[in-house]
Amino acid sequence: MDSLVIVDCQYDFIDGSLACSGSHEAVAYLINFINRHEMEVLYTSDWHSPANRSFKVNGGIWPIHCVAGEKGSALDRHFFADIIDVKNRPNEENIFHKGMDDIVEEYSAFHGINKKGIPLGTMVTDHVYVGGIASEYCIKETVFELLKAGHKVTLLVKGLGYVDYNGHLAAIDAMKKLGVEILE
Repeated sequence: MDSLVIVDCQYDFIDGSLACSGSHEAVAYLINFINRHEMEVLYTSDWHSPANRSFKVNGGIWPIHCVAGEKGSALDRHFFADIIDVKNRPNEENIFHKGMDDIVEEYSAFHGINKKGIPLGTMVTDHVYVGGIASEYCIKETVFELLKAGHKVTLLVKGLGYVDYNGHLAAIDAMKKLGVEILE
């Protein structure tokens, strides 16, 4: 069975402080994909403390986002409500948090951990499908880490949200050049 990694489909990236283009459509596409395919579904969450140095107020470049336990850090409710098979819905074993180190910027979800402390990179299968938010940052870096670890990666383009359209296209092109299969 293949894995599907859903990257950072959280409210702050959908309609919050860092809302990304195409996010609502990406979530709908990903839910439909999950309901039509038998896969091991894994979710990632950006998970920061208020002291995270990536925030502008702390000297970084981003607005405050995905503060642990706040509404903006929650995964979109449709993943809980609209996925038919209960085992494919988010739960404490298949949600992997990243960005918990206040000093280190962590776009890649590869080293994110679940409640048991297990890293995402040890849970994925040889072939990994990837979708989520945002293609130019967390998607791209997660894909690069998966490739570096020897995984075959398929990118679900209709399941991507993005910050900037041109950056989105450039990120897809960069991933394609590294051998990522592109599923339109």
